[in-house]
Amino acid sequence: MTFPRRALSGAVLLGVAAAGLTTLPATAAQVQWTDCKPEGRDDPLVVKGSECATLQLPVDWRDPDGPTFGLALARRKAAVPGERIGVLVFGPGGPGDSGVDRIKTGMSRFSQNLQDRFDIVSLDPRGVARSNPVKCSAELLNQQPSPIIENAAEFAATISYNRQLAQDCREHTGPLYDHIDTWQTVRDVDAVRRALGESTISFHGSSYGTLLGAQYAETYPRRVRAMVLESVSDHGSRSTRAFLDDQAAAGQDSFDEFVKWCDATTSCALHGQDVRAVWAELLAKSPDPFTLSFTVFRALYGPDWPRLASLLKAGTTPPKPAQTGIAPYPLAVFCQDWNLPVRDYREYAGHLQRLARNNPDLRYPGQLMAVSICLGAPPADNPQHRLQVRGLETPVLLANAVHDPATGYNWAQSVARQLGRYGVLLSYEGWGHGSYTKSPCMQRTIDAYLIARDVPERGSSCAAVPPAG
Repeated sequence: MTFPRRALSGAVLLGVAAAGLTTLPATAAQVQWTDCKPEGRDDPLVVKGSECATLQLPVDWRDPDGPTFGLALARRKAAVPGERIGVLVFGPGGPGDSGVDRIKTGMSRFSQNLQDRFDIVSLDPRGVARSNPVKCSAELLNQQPSPIIENAAEFAATISYNRQLAQDCREHTGPLYDHIDTWQTVRDVDAVRRALGESTISFHGSSYGTLLGAQYAETYPRRVRAMVLESVSDHGSRSTRAFLDDQAAAGQDSFDEFVKWCDATTSCALHGQDVRAVWAELLAKSPDPFTLSFTVFRALYGPDWPRLASLLKAGTTPPKPAQTGIAPYPLAVFCQDWNLPVRDYREYAGHLQRLARNNPDLRYPGQLMAVSICLGAPPADNPQHRLQVRGLETPVLLANAVHDPATGYNWAQSVARQLGRYGVLLSYEGWGHGSYTKSPCMQRTIDAYLIARDVPERGSSCAAVPPAG
């Protein structure tokens, strides 16, 4: 599929110029790489070959000459230098995932074909892990209210708690706390590109990292050689209601698929039983139904259906671990990337009632917390907006499972519509959050795109591969 070059639109040119980011601060003019060191339980043999660096960047790109922080980076050079294509930047998900850890100990995420041809680079996004992480009092984090708010007093108490936590985190984190949104991280990524001396980069973003990739393509389209967005987050003008409805529907769909598997598979620990009745009883008896629901939600990521069936049969879930001292809190970025307002308890209760009515099993989606932790927060610095991408040389490749519990397939379809001719959706007809490593067909197609910019035909899909077990 050929894709002719087009000139940048006036809107994009204005957007880049308005950023005022034509030069990199002198303190960040180059990257000094050294061998990464094993940390914690890292296997030194696995870490070997990775290189680490710290890039000093502005705390606030709107004030590029102001205070700076250290952005942690890691890379592995192309294993076959003679076939090197360029730099592939991996955008980690979460929010809160470490891209540095991915490069140090998680390179199995990338095929050998990619490792041979690209310098694979990733980062700990600002506010995460080694990049001036958001930190808060663990004692206060342990008191975080449940997103299942049951009355007006709890609603008011949640707002009060959120504001207290924000102030606590600000004090322990420093000035970066108020500048961790994806708008800022987009500029960090381009600073990395410039510091590496690359005119363009290839990009592979996963989950929350797709937000970073999409907004990078929007802001710096001429700097994109190729881009994969896997398990696509839709930031396009989602209201609180639409956000919750989409998330709950995705989780319920994945739970439905689990039930089908259990009914049809004799190795399922609940085979022959009414799985929904077992789950309903367990949920009704739980002293913490949100944490229980979240545990089930996460088991659908793989998906790990055998473990989920065993968990439901046992009727117990692992206790929520208590933290001590000063602890990281990567979820703070939600309140700077999303405006998800709720006027009062009556409106919040309406959301819970509608979710329960429409999603009888997973009525409490994990992302309900994205709404509850931002109650009472100021307006987001990087609020939702429909993508305005123009001027890409190669269209963005979107990859999404049809049954994804966290970033529903309809989100990928929505982003594909927003991209128009600048986006192509590759569908995985199976299950789980993420698809590149789940199917040889998906990996082969994505590799061909990244290496040769071989764009699949619109409507392309890969057959499902049954999950292990």
